[in-house]
Amino acid sequence: MTVAPQAPSPVQTLLSDASRAYEHGSFPLAGELALQATRLEPNNAEAHYITGLACLQTQQLNRALEHLNRAVGLNAKSAEYTTHFARALAYAQRYSEALQVANIAYALPAAGPLTLDVLGTVYMQCNAHERAHVLFRRAVALAPDNAICRFNAAVTDTFTGQLAAAEEQFNRCIELQPEFWNAYGLRSRLRKQTASNNHIDALQALLTANAGNIDAQIYLHGALGKEYEDLGDYAKAFEHLSLGKAAARQRVAYQPKQDSAMVDALIRAFPDQLSTETGYGSDEPIFIVGMPRSGTTLVERILSSHPEVYSAGELMNFGAQLERMAPSGIPARLSPALIEQSHRLDWERLGLRYVDSTRPQTATKPRFIDKLPHNFLYLGLIAKALPKAKIICLRRHPLDTSLSNFREMFQENSGFHGYSFDLLDIGRFYIQFDRMMAHWNAVMPGRVLQVDYEALVTEQESTTRQLLAHCNLSWNDACLHFEKNTSAVATASTAQVREPIHRQAIGRWEKYRPWLDPLEQLLNQAGIETNT
Repeated sequence: MTVAPQAPSPVQTLLSDASRAYEHGSFPLAGELALQATRLEPNNAEAHYITGLACLQTQQLNRALEHLNRAVGLNAKSAEYTTHFARALAYAQRYSEALQVANIAYALPAAGPLTLDVLGTVYMQCNAHERAHVLFRRAVALAPDNAICRFNAAVTDTFTGQLAAAEEQFNRCIELQPEFWNAYGLRSRLRKQTASNNHIDALQALLTANAGNIDAQIYLHGALGKEYEDLGDYAKAFEHLSLGKAAARQRVAYQPKQDSAMVDALIRAFPDQLSTETGYGSDEPIFIVGMPRSGTTLVERILSSHPEVYSAGELMNFGAQLERMAPSGIPARLSPALIEQSHRLDWERLGLRYVDSTRPQTATKPRFIDKLPHNFLYLGLIAKALPKAKIICLRRHPLDTSLSNFREMFQENSGFHGYSFDLLDIGRFYIQFDRMMAHWNAVMPGRVLQVDYEALVTEQESTTRQLLAHCNLSWNDACLHFEKNTSAVATASTAQVREPIHRQAIGRWEKYRPWLDPLEQLLNQAGIETNT
């Protein structure tokens, strides 16, 4: 006697349809179907999981967190559910909670390679790069033919200083997926290319074959710019850098006037010398700020070589806490409207919430570094919220700084680097940075230690002593030998920070001088000296 197969229940049918819709990118439909399933079976973990994923894809962050949290509560042994809950928390910039949930997922068995890859990405967002590296390596071992796993493993190989291994991973990624364009640019930056060992011919052929592909143009031109510079052909290097940046600029909605308006609002909001009588009294934070590519990572590596200092990386935490405390009716992002209402903030609460949000990582040592260059915009708020925090600002020759930003292929969807896709936009952003720092130095004299990159490189010991004294840290010889610091570092200059200090980056702009006249004129007209 045969038994007829049992028909799927209405909930099973809904979840099957929701899964198919999600796989095909129909996220609103997937969310609607899965939500119906939660109403029929409120304790169905899979229904809450799919609903949460769909909400995350459709920018319904609070609902995504609610449903993913519910899925984990109903099935706490699922590494997949827990990983994606951690992912949503990181997306919400709740990094401390994301790290705690990620650690739970890390301990759960039976995670597949794609789940491991997602979990590794969460750890990267939480600046836990060593643990991310372990997970990406595991993912590669389980799925050696997955290009994304190879790419992510290569990135964390780079962060942990394993540059030869990174090049192997990028090569394998490219073999598996030749259109993984970002891998070409990152691979070219791992080492100095030579006449006998470079990728120029292959990159040129790919460029010709993909003339209509903007992503290919961005990253292939960027890679060629780096490789031609290594070979000393600065004309071709600048040509390719310019073409790559121009391709990206088409898709970047950067408006220089917005940065100017932001600086104007900050100057209006903090017109007089700042009082430091309020705020949270922790002396743990050390903020390192400046223009990107000005030497902030070098200072971070020097200070984090001190046994009392932990490097927390480029934290988004201060801005995230500020936005959460924004008065009602104000957009939850740094804006002139929020700045103008900043006098209503509870400064002590803001400082406390910031420090708490960095836990548990920053509780391991007496002091910690927050090295987000763009925190230069927040210095007035930081000074009031954290009156005992130490602040260091890096300054580098304006043309070297601008050129270094132009040479770096930042992600075009970055919330910080929209200015970087046009040489004159970079100059305009530098002018706003210079205005902002001049104002902070005027209203809080002596609070910010100004460090010249060139002085640090040419007078390493005396500048290092100045840095340590400013941070109330005792002398330690390890700070002179930062290249021996084995901790992971996420920076565009990851290869350089593992070498002893050298002068090769000083005056690089002179090699590109024939093409920098418009930039130099722009800076000079704003009163910024470029002849020093």
